[in-house]
Amino acid sequence: MINLDLAFFIQIINFGILVLVLNLFLYKPLRAVLAKRREEIESSRERTGAVDQQVQEKVAQYEARLRDAKAEVGAKRAELVKEAQAEEATVLDKARAEAAASVASIRERIAKESADARTMLQQQAQVLSGDICEKILGRSL
Repeated sequence: MINLDLAFFIQIINFGILVLVLNLFLYKPLRAVLAKRREEIESSRERTGAVDQQVQEKVAQYEARLRDAKAEVGAKRAELVKEAQAEEATVLDKARAEAAASVASIRERIAKESADARTMLQQQAQVLSGDICEKILGRSL
């Protein structure tokens, strides 16, 4: 059996004093350090969340500007294509007009050369027919 004598009560008082001293010099400072560390971790998490939010906003802005730039480039490209098509049509019309004028002048020249050749052939035919007639008749006409 356990004897409850004076030594037991002194041990309880010693234990109480030890708990108070440990609490004062060990547990309170340790809890304060842990609380401070917890606050730093929470503030770091908040800053990380804020930085992440800023990064997301910057990415969204970048993507929006990229879409706008692509749209602008597409519009400029379409405009340049239209200008090129208009210039192509102008050049083709000019080439067609020049070709038509060239064909017309060639036709006129051919018609003139043909008329000149007919006239010359008619003259030569008359001279030849006169020569043939003289040879057949044996006398001059």
